[in-house]
Amino acid sequence: MKILFTSSECVPFCKTGGLADVVGALSPVLAAKGNDVRVMMPLYSAIPQEYVNQMTHEIDFEIDLGWRRQYCGIEKLEMNGVIYYFVDNKYYFGRSYIYGMGGDEHERFGFFDRAVLNALPLVGFQPDIIHANDWQCGMIPALLRIQYGHVSFYNSIRTVFTIHNLQYQGIFGIQDVQDILGIGDGYFTDDKLECFGCANFMKAGLVYSDEITTVSPSYAEEIQTAYYGERMDGLLRARRASLCGVLNGIDVEEYDPAHDPLIAAHYTVDDLEGKKECKRALQEELGLERRADAPIIAIISRLSNQKGLDLVDRVIAEIMEEDVQLVVLGMGDAKYVNLFSWAEQQYNGRVAARFKMDPELAHRIYAGADIFLMPSQFEPCGLSQMISLRYGTLPVVRETGGLRDTVLSYNETTGAGNGFSFFNYNAHDMLYVIRRALFFYHQQPEVWRVLQRRAMTGDYSWSHSAEMYLSLYRDMLPKHPKAEKEPQA
Repeated sequence: MKILFTSSECVPFCKTGGLADVVGALSPVLAAKGNDVRVMMPLYSAIPQEYVNQMTHEIDFEIDLGWRRQYCGIEKLEMNGVIYYFVDNKYYFGRSYIYGMGGDEHERFGFFDRAVLNALPLVGFQPDIIHANDWQCGMIPALLRIQYGHVSFYNSIRTVFTIHNLQYQGIFGIQDVQDILGIGDGYFTDDKLECFGCANFMKAGLVYSDEITTVSPSYAEEIQTAYYGERMDGLLRARRASLCGVLNGIDVEEYDPAHDPLIAAHYTVDDLEGKKECKRALQEELGLERRADAPIIAIISRLSNQKGLDLVDRVIAEIMEEDVQLVVLGMGDAKYVNLFSWAEQQYNGRVAARFKMDPELAHRIYAGADIFLMPSQFEPCGLSQMISLRYGTLPVVRETGGLRDTVLSYNETTGAGNGFSFFNYNAHDMLYVIRRALFFYHQQPEVWRVLQRRAMTGDYSWSHSAEMYLSLYRDMLPKHPKAEKEPQA
């Protein structure tokens, strides 16, 4: 099959969140299975020069955006069996930020969505499937159906739209979007693009794509309820037959404690001595007391309400009464920066907070910590808990979305489980489960070792999920009777 991923970010070129990891990891896996896989994303100024130097200029043309005519260049780079196309326009993407500061996001990503469709015949690629991701690409299925469907090149293309986080929808004034994309008034009704008096890029993808996916089975169910549905639950229930959840994977080669070049010592499920060295090295690097007997609780997260950090705020004093060490890595809301800055001063030598995006330090924290805390209010999938499992750092999570699908709380009766979890969004429920995890850490190390083994030997790769996507793609394509009648080997 010929598959085009469209995304506002993709590793290793640009990353602000899990979306980049998903597109960057899934596309090479699908390509390795014999498919022609390509990715199209903006050419941001933030893309490292080492990749820009490898790009070749494919083509340039102009795009009509209302009364404007804007330059569009397509740069090309091939890596790991995938062809990457970069949409070049310095006015829109040569800025010092990726998202949200200029007040013209509708124009930037409206330009990108039209550029994707206009570029395809010019670069000579007619995909069977366009797999669009999140609101920034939401107008691609809509434009394809509304404005391009009458052209023979486009009318056989099928679309998949993936929700990575329903909370971010791309909501703008109707007139503003009309001015850019030239979509008539008849499409801005409550059954199409209009949403509570506004234009909504996410809704465009949900209404006009052939199939909708999201990044875990539990999240696919949750978003059909009013609590998690972000005012889209009615639409998602209406499209239930075309909605499924496919659990994300991680790059198991990048996150491998036996070979990770970024950690202090390597270790395996059968020999955890290296993990002890990773803990010592992390304590030294971050200025923590060098104590092998003090469990390290780690948080690697965007610092926001979504991640459950208000629960941590409520009971941080009780957590620190347990003679633990706390490591925090992330950027976000000022109130959480202030919280962990205060904690670092209050518990000198026991709390370390670093307010930045530092992938290399993240590797060292995954390897050196004992417990990974992820008490999210909602979590479409989450990758951090799978990475922590891979490194034998047992997670404490809330049972929601992908956390529910990947972390099974330890059951003392059956012995099943690979971590610890709680259901109610309640600070003291979280505190109870943290204390429960610490009990097994200190008092029943043999149980802890069994859970670590189970965690480290789980399958967190993209292999199974990639097959689910391929099956979905195949079901969307026109059937070929002659091929179906061929005898099976």
